[in-house]
Amino acid sequence: MKSMNDDIKVQEDGRGRMKSLYVLINVLACIIVFTLPLLINPRATHQLSWAGYWGFAIPMAAYVAVFYLNFLVLIPKYITTKNMAGYIAINIVLVVAVAALLQVWHHFYFANMMPDFPKPPREQGFVWQFALRDVVLMALVASLALGVRMTMEWSKAEQEKAKMEAVASETELKNLKSQLNPHFLFNTLNNIYSLMSTNPGKAQESILELSKILRYVLYENNQDKVPVKNELAFMRSYIDLMKLRLTDKVKLTVDIPETDSSMMVAPLIFMSLVENAFKHGVSQDEPSFIDISIKLQEGTVRCVVRNSNFPKADNDRSGSGIGIENLQKRLGLIYPHEHIYNHRVERDVYLADLSISLS
Repeated sequence: MKSMNDDIKVQEDGRGRMKSLYVLINVLACIIVFTLPLLINPRATHQLSWAGYWGFAIPMAAYVAVFYLNFLVLIPKYITTKNMAGYIAINIVLVVAVAALLQVWHHFYFANMMPDFPKPPREQGFVWQFALRDVVLMALVASLALGVRMTMEWSKAEQEKAKMEAVASETELKNLKSQLNPHFLFNTLNNIYSLMSTNPGKAQESILELSKILRYVLYENNQDKVPVKNELAFMRSYIDLMKLRLTDKVKLTVDIPETDSSMMVAPLIFMSLVENAFKHGVSQDEPSFIDISIKLQEGTVRCVVRNSNFPKADNDRSGSGIGIENLQKRLGLIYPHEHIYNHRVERDVYLADLSISLS
């Protein structure tokens, strides 16, 4: 995962390239439009001349002007400010004015630049027919500009939304990781405190183990991904620390094999499941068990934790649920479509099963 500054720089470079491409596409489109008469003679019975070319280019320039006036000026000014009435009114004035100017141009063109070309009839109805045609075509051009611009604005809004969601997700992930460290330290120090009065030797040993674990938490947890072999080694050390407070009534089974895999995984992703087992799976009075298994197979790491279920009383639920809740949020942010997490209680046995695809 890149840093936020790197992401912003990449996005700015991408926007710059898209802007250059956008300008290039518009320039090429205008060139193609105004060179069409050189490729296809609209009046095949006559040889194309400059006079004939201007007869095509001037009306086309009027349509292009209507398009870009809408696209670059009117839509940003009226539509984005939700002044639809103003936009329609100014377009009516624009379209009628340009259509009138085109009629003046046609009269001048056929009278002065194409004197040998058969003159169109000048009946009043025929003139209005041509004017109406120009009005309809320019209204369609204005509608096309509106459709293109609004589509671009929608696409831009979606990109900005995606960018904001990405920044929010990264911020939330950092917040979750900052919550994880104090939560882990709080529970571990409670365990050491309970040992100090009952077994000082074990308390000293646990402090040494804690220093090793904190070194991993402080340095590795700042990274987005760590080698899976390091994470599994950390889990073995963490379990060794947690089992110091267990009595003979607790049966602990651990199956976390060593591996030399170079695949990467999010740090401390399994700790909440193991921590939860030690917190809710141990009884001081009744026989209990904890069974922890982490296996790496075919690009997938799977953690299965089974333990006897002894829910905490209402007056002893400090921090209860924070670890699992954070785990689920982290999984949703880091592995949104690459994990399967299930947990359930069956006959006083709590089962948590997490599989993550690392490939």
